[in-house]
Amino acid sequence: MKRVYLDNAATTKLSPAVLDEMMPFLTNIYGNPSSPHFFGQQTAAAIDHARQQIASAINADTGEIIITSGGSEADNTAIRGIAERYSKKGRHIITTAVEHHAVLHTCELLEKQGYEVTYLPVDEYGAVTAEQVREAIRPDTILVTVMFANNEVGTIMPVAEIGAVCHEKGVFFHTDAVQAVGHVPIDVKAMNIDMLSLSAHKFHGPKGVGALYVRKGIVVPALIVGGAQERNRRAGTENVPGIVGMGKAIELACDDIDEKGRRMTVLRDRLITEIPKLIPAVKLNGHPTNRLPNNVNFSIKYIEGESILLMLDLNGIAASSGSACTSGSLDPSHVLLAMGLTHEVAHGSLRMTLSDETTEEDIDYVLEVLPRVAERLRNMSPLYNGQLD
Repeated sequence: MKRVYLDNAATTKLSPAVLDEMMPFLTNIYGNPSSPHFFGQQTAAAIDHARQQIASAINADTGEIIITSGGSEADNTAIRGIAERYSKKGRHIITTAVEHHAVLHTCELLEKQGYEVTYLPVDEYGAVTAEQVREAIRPDTILVTVMFANNEVGTIMPVAEIGAVCHEKGVFFHTDAVQAVGHVPIDVKAMNIDMLSLSAHKFHGPKGVGALYVRKGIVVPALIVGGAQERNRRAGTENVPGIVGMGKAIELACDDIDEKGRRMTVLRDRLITEIPKLIPAVKLNGHPTNRLPNNVNFSIKYIEGESILLMLDLNGIAASSGSACTSGSLDPSHVLLAMGLTHEVAHGSLRMTLSDETTEEDIDYVLEVLPRVAERLRNMSPLYNGQLD
């Protein structure tokens, strides 16, 4: 049976070149980077090199990169750090209704501690505007956190414009770019970004390692204390193999990024164009063109999303119904509900996310299998009466 992996927004396959880069640090190069001897300095130098690779990928300076355990820790460090450090200036934070739960739950935690959070509504495509941000900023606003691109529907936010508004108003701007780094070009300076979160396993790096960019001059207290690592910004003995792998992975991902994006966009648009022709009563979720090059999200009416995933898996196709972090939940996607979809339609969502390894033959197979799966499940559905609208 053919196997097709279209769940790259959940995690990507570790690149063989990245594994090769990591292997010496899993075997013979094992010193603690904090140790002053030869063995420690070997690993310290490797971390410095990886930090340079990460910084170069987003046009940052090496001293502006804090290594973390992943995107969620990076989000927490940025949001909670600004809240703690700048609470005397104000206790108001602005975000959106469609953020990853690493952002939303952090904001909810701060609300319990006396902070006020404004959750901006999104349009039918899942986007907010810079003007919405401008109107929401108050004298006591200390932070705006808006994701670069949505993890479920792929819509890209007007990050540079939002950042410009924040700088004009003297407010810090953080973006969760976990889904965007390695897939679209990012320049933190040109895009007016003060802080940016990323995660290695979203661009063919190892799991359990990520980074937070913090613009020089911004003070973010350590979320994890107990050691002087990361210039006292994140305690704990460094995950050297993971950091080395992240550096190599981001370097490879950003090499010829435009051409890779164009290739994935062609495959993405085949799905976006052909699926509505083959399956009636489907709805594309997210912006039709201003979206990540590898993201496709449809709601297939009168079918429950988990049933689609199970049937696709039986046919060798791996996909998802939304965020991997909420896959165990029976609730419909908060992103799709915020975009105005009904519970019934939101429950029928299917997310397919491509990688640079996705082929034309993979897309052909999906277009062959998915219509059969949809027809079979509709005929079994109590919601379907033979009439499609």
